[in-house]
Amino acid sequence: MSLPSPRTRLLTRRLALRHGLTGILAAATAPIFLPSRALGQTAPSRRIHVGIIGNGLIANAHVGALLGRDDCRIVALSDVWQAAAVRMQERIAKVYGSGDAPPIHRRYEDLLARPDVDAVFICTPDHWHAPMSKAALLAGKDVYCEKPLTLTVREGRVLVDTARQCGRILQTGTQQRSNAAFRKAATMIRHGWIGELLGIQTVLGEFPQPRALPEMAVPADLDYDRWLGPTPWRPYHPDRIAGNYGGGWRVYNEYGGRKNGDWGAHHFDIIQWALGMDASGPVEFIPKGWNGTPWQTHRYANGVAVGRVDQLPFGMIEFRGSRGRIWVGRGEVLRSDPAPLATQVVPPEEAHLYASDDHHTDFFRSIRSRQRPICDVEVGHRTSTACHLNNIAKWVGRPIRWDPVREDIIGDVVASRFLDRPRRAPYATF
Repeated sequence: MSLPSPRTRLLTRRLALRHGLTGILAAATAPIFLPSRALGQTAPSRRIHVGIIGNGLIANAHVGALLGRDDCRIVALSDVWQAAAVRMQERIAKVYGSGDAPPIHRRYEDLLARPDVDAVFICTPDHWHAPMSKAALLAGKDVYCEKPLTLTVREGRVLVDTARQCGRILQTGTQQRSNAAFRKAATMIRHGWIGELLGIQTVLGEFPQPRALPEMAVPADLDYDRWLGPTPWRPYHPDRIAGNYGGGWRVYNEYGGRKNGDWGAHHFDIIQWALGMDASGPVEFIPKGWNGTPWQTHRYANGVAVGRVDQLPFGMIEFRGSRGRIWVGRGEVLRSDPAPLATQVVPPEEAHLYASDDHHTDFFRSIRSRQRPICDVEVGHRTSTACHLNNIAKWVGRPIRWDPVREDIIGDVVASRFLDRPRRAPYATF
């Protein structure tokens, strides 16, 4: 029997990634042409080929991590702003060499049409997350999509259904789940280390209020209409599309969920995890100020309420129980009252939560195994739902009740209209 050519071997691997477990099992019986690791590095034929859609602030962080890995290769970029894509291309070329710099596509559809792309990282503003993710899933790509996964509640269920129908992997970029401190905190809550859970508080911070922006000339290398995409037409101003963490597009409800979508996507996600609510969610959302309510609050069916507060003594999330408190935050912050709880070793019989120590590694492992990642599309959808419903309660100025099984607002026709949004032509198809 003759051995397959390198090109045939490469196509076999591509087909395995395209067709999920069936393809992988078929590929496993094929003759091995190259070892999976050569000289301590992943063989080129086994690297996962990645496309980056959106090349701004968030993408820079991802690319910095990906360039340090030998199990993946960035093979294509896409951006509506040529300058951003060129800067990213030049950065990658410094590592790969100018001859291997990934090509730039102005239209993300052209990147998705490439047969050599196995997976995409979607690093755009929130209003493009769902349309691009759905298109990528339908194109047979696995997806890493930044948080929050969606702009509306209804988009999330569409993505879950699409991912399941296509047999694709979707990892939501809520990377706090791949952090030991957050995992331990969730484990402690799950196993009752502080007794009966009485309440939760979290800090999300505040953005400045949106402001009217004067119209300015659109840069020649920016497809501004496409940047706006399905959102309402607004005049161009650089502050509208800026990707800085302190404002820019994040300030405007047209493009994201403000702080509920920005930090809520992270902290509400950990709370969902700790409460075992990955396939469910809260049942009531109360806006700040309603009948004297001091904070934005959402409540679960068991009575546990989550308050969005201005500050905490430690960390970013506080769990209050009948026998103590736990605080957890970034930078491996994990504190407790009584203090010894935080340093107590979790016994093996309690350490049953999904363990991931690196969000990218977990994503790539899922691509190869076809097992769902730590922040699967359903997880991302349910967390995003909590973010969106808090905003909806604020917009209508009253509490709303939510049925997490039917995924509908109960008895409020006006509030229900915000579960999805109109989309501007010609970007209306979703």
